[in-house]
Amino acid sequence: MNPRYSSHVRWRIFSLLFGFGFIAYFQQKSLTIVADQMMPQLHLSQLQIGWLEQAFVIGYALFQLPGGIFGQRFGARLGFTVIGLAAFFATIATPLAPVLFTGRGLFLALLSVQLFLGVAQGAIFPISAGVFEAWFPPKRWSFVQGLQSMGLGLGAALTAPLIATLMLKIGWQRSLLWTSIPALLVIAFWAWYGRNRPREHRRVSPAELAMIGGRSQVQVTGAITFRRVWASVTNRNVLLLAISYVSMNYAYYLLSNWVFLYLVQERHFSLLESGWLAMTPPLAAGLGAGVGGVLTGLLCKHFGLRWGYRWVPLLSLPSAGVLLLMGVNADNPYLAVIALAGSFFCIELTEGSYWGTVMSVAKGDTMIAGGVMNTGGNLGGIIGIPIVAYLSGQHQWHAAFLIGAAAAILSAVAWLGINAE
Repeated sequence: MNPRYSSHVRWRIFSLLFGFGFIAYFQQKSLTIVADQMMPQLHLSQLQIGWLEQAFVIGYALFQLPGGIFGQRFGARLGFTVIGLAAFFATIATPLAPVLFTGRGLFLALLSVQLFLGVAQGAIFPISAGVFEAWFPPKRWSFVQGLQSMGLGLGAALTAPLIATLMLKIGWQRSLLWTSIPALLVIAFWAWYGRNRPREHRRVSPAELAMIGGRSQVQVTGAITFRRVWASVTNRNVLLLAISYVSMNYAYYLLSNWVFLYLVQERHFSLLESGWLAMTPPLAAGLGAGVGGVLTGLLCKHFGLRWGYRWVPLLSLPSAGVLLLMGVNADNPYLAVIALAGSFFCIELTEGSYWGTVMSVAKGDTMIAGGVMNTGGNLGGIIGIPIVAYLSGQHQWHAAFLIGAAAAILSAVAWLGINAE
């Protein structure tokens, strides 16, 4: 082989997108960990922390579709560079805000920063899906989507113990500042190495192009018309995926955003112990995403796309709901952690099904269709965060988890109408 060529460029591209997902979830979840110190120091209530999380999710949800359009128009190389830098500046603005503002001005500044962070990160997964469509053959779509979602789980898992440990040593502000630096390295490497399509990368070998197949010709960039956008917005399967994602993401945000405070307030673990125990559910989620990607690929090969993509969510989402109820009702706090981890595992088993299906039905407009689906998904957070913030503030954690169980079951029902073929 010519030494200037490589047969593994697609996996290096994937590793960078894995890194972006890992960092994104670290940036997102840090707020709920530092909240235990932020609230007394900045005189914030738990409901106000809920509104800060809500601001992020609103910005994140609103920019899913525009972010997908942006990525499809200008390409992933520029897209990830821009949104990565924007998210970095939003992340460091959070610990710096108390230096410049106090009182109501401080809360409004934090609210604005979280909104901007959500806007900055909104395009990450629609653009990622478009890159995977171009860089991998269809039989690998659910697998790479599951692996990237594993990165999200690992990022969320590392956040709790790392931030909790650093907080005890250097405080919450310095913790956020120091842990934001690695993002710059990933952004710089992507800007240098990343490309929109395989044929644009001088290191891609003819053998790798042949392995990827015709999908290497997919136009990730191009002129965006209203007709193209409208076709994705009104696609029956994309809409059903979005509806299912709404329900599933209530349970997802419940587990990813609130477990740390639940363990501190309801199960009475110490700050440091809660940080390590809160690592368990997202670790299980990361494992579930990887397993789900592999399992979904095997099921598609055996049953075809229609039922291959359906089986995992139809079985795992109701199981997640049952485990949520078992966790909140367990007498032993460690059994509760295990049940919550199992629930998160079951929820994340479905990521390969969701994203593999939207890639299959989008026909080259994956970034747009992925933006539509993920807009719906994050409505689950917009709806759920204030509900959980209010109920947890009233010590009604059982009610919050009961709603999550019902939402998981409703999410599974929607899959009976989704057809990836």
